[in-house]
Amino acid sequence: MNVSTLFLITFTCGFLQNVVSNANPLSYEAFFNFGDSISDTGNAASIFLPMPNPIPYGSSYFKHPSGRMSNGRLIIDFIAEAYGLPFLPAYENKSIDQDIKKGVNFAFAGATVLNVEYYVKNGLPLPDTNNSLSIQLGWFKNIKPLLCKSKEDCNIYFKKSLFIVGEIGGNDIMKHMKHKTVIELREIVPFMVEAITNTTNVLIEEGAVELVVPGNFPMGCSAAMFTLVNSNKKEDYDEFGCLIAYNNLIEYFNGQLKNSIETLRQKHPEVKIIYFDYYNDAKRLYQTPQQYGFDKDAIFKACCGGCGSLIATVCSDPSKRINWDGPHFTEAAYKLIAKGLVEGPFSNPSLKSPLFKIA
Repeated sequence: MNVSTLFLITFTCGFLQNVVSNANPLSYEAFFNFGDSISDTGNAASIFLPMPNPIPYGSSYFKHPSGRMSNGRLIIDFIAEAYGLPFLPAYENKSIDQDIKKGVNFAFAGATVLNVEYYVKNGLPLPDTNNSLSIQLGWFKNIKPLLCKSKEDCNIYFKKSLFIVGEIGGNDIMKHMKHKTVIELREIVPFMVEAITNTTNVLIEEGAVELVVPGNFPMGCSAAMFTLVNSNKKEDYDEFGCLIAYNNLIEYFNGQLKNSIETLRQKHPEVKIIYFDYYNDAKRLYQTPQQYGFDKDAIFKACCGGCGSLIATVCSDPSKRINWDGPHFTEAAYKLIAKGLVEGPFSNPSLKSPLFKIA
């Protein structure tokens, strides 16, 4: 092969690759995620002492503990894959060789919406971590100079970035449960919604132009909630077996959050604010489990009993279970929830078109 032929082939391949690349640009070039254990990909694991037996976590996909509170990938992982982005590095566990310009995960297992000062002031048990939503926002501000140098540079960069503010709030509800009735728990909702709204507003001021603010899951269907409430009254449960009062609480919270999002949209018409309907996205799995491949006789049973302890036991097929360890979902459930957000009707308005289908 002569030099001119080799040059022609090299030029043609490079040209075609550039055409394909320009024809299929990434919808988002970076994700920045805030939240709790539902989306923590390693922050808590990098700080807390290792669990006595962490092996069940990550066992289905990663084949080793991955800093995630599940047997595999989380919603944020599936969304990243759908948009052609790598799994987000945890802020507390990022390494020099990781490209943080493609995104960072600030979510921390055990995190609350409300800060520690609120709990101290109200004489409540302290959260499991002080890395609340406001602390995570501070982490973002810390790394912002590493992402972009000038206001113009940041404006260009954040136009192709997606900010995900939650889900968060479940830990706040759990911390109040011993001190308030389910009706009284509604009293803390305005404080929670205000904190989420304020964080979203600050991110907009920092340059974010597309953000996701998720609602919360149907806590009344959670295996962890059944353990805490332990009611033997038939009237406390709906036709699918979920606790009515706690699902009503979450619907109230989600309704207030959506009202606040609408106010933010009117305040910032140039910004796209997306609501993730985690409640209905997840609830459908409990309502028709067999349609999604789950065992109808085990929809409220955790696959991993005593997960993280030396006596942990794992069900034979996690893909047949919705619940992983009590508070968290299995990878199979997370995949379906992510699919409902990226490809289905549970994002309002819709995200940009993904590069790949969630298989």
